[in-house]
Amino acid sequence: MKNIAVIGSGTMGNGIAHVFAQNGYNVSLVDISEDALKKALATIEKNLDRQIKKEAISEDDKKNTLANITTFTSTEEGVKNVDLVVEAATENIDLKLKIFQNLDKICGPETILATNTSSISITKIAAVTERSEKVIGMHFMNPVPVMKLVEVIRGYNTTDEVTSTIMELSKNLGKVPVEVNDYPGFIANRILMPMINEAIESLYEGVAGVEEIDTVMKLGMAHPMGPLQLADFIGLDVCLSILNVLYEGFGNPKYAPCPLLVNMVEAGHKGVKSGSGFYSWGHGTKDLIVADRFAK
Repeated sequence: MKNIAVIGSGTMGNGIAHVFAQNGYNVSLVDISEDALKKALATIEKNLDRQIKKEAISEDDKKNTLANITTFTSTEEGVKNVDLVVEAATENIDLKLKIFQNLDKICGPETILATNTSSISITKIAAVTERSEKVIGMHFMNPVPVMKLVEVIRGYNTTDEVTSTIMELSKNLGKVPVEVNDYPGFIANRILMPMINEAIESLYEGVAGVEEIDTVMKLGMAHPMGPLQLADFIGLDVCLSILNVLYEGFGNPKYAPCPLLVNMVEAGHKGVKSGSGFYSWGHGTKDLIVADRFAK
């Protein structure tokens, strides 16, 4: 397995492309937007420069990594002769189903199709293809170049051979793969999202403020960042989408998203990506500033 295509050049897509390219794989980075691809390459270069500054890689490593990435606005061109496709498009079920239907038609019969989805059923995605045994979840964590974990999710028909291949591939990337089965939220988000939702519920009910909630979890539970700050980084819209998948998948009210989260997303306050969530972002410093509506 040497040739990899990554569909989507956003935060996760460019991170996945970065990691594969840095480990010597030929990467086709595919996006419908030329501007998005240029932005992705700029982000990858910036992250490589950060690694150089930390003396984790050399200038030659940077040059080789960038040389391993080719960009495409045509999916058909981008996935030609690849061994693996990793889809990293927006967390939207209809979009993903459309992408996989198309990939199934244009990819070679031996190509493995992986999705970076954080919660959507692998089995459901695989069902729109004629190669359900070769469809698998490969859920990287953000930021991809830094985080070690990869959730490898087996669909109902995913074969042992394909699973073993992706587990070994993940190790070759310097990651720690964990095999899980295909149920709503998998493991990471099945546990993480109810915690984030409970933190939002606590804020909504006035139990404590934003900083207080995050401080308790950081200092009391040794979390590197509090759940509300983490929600801002993930994207409140993504958190809401995952909670809805859990709620619909299990039919259990404990997964119902907090009304505050729903309102914030509807109002456009999605966290870091929009400049405002539980905290205010884009003010030019790394200081955490609580958003005005939650400030005391």
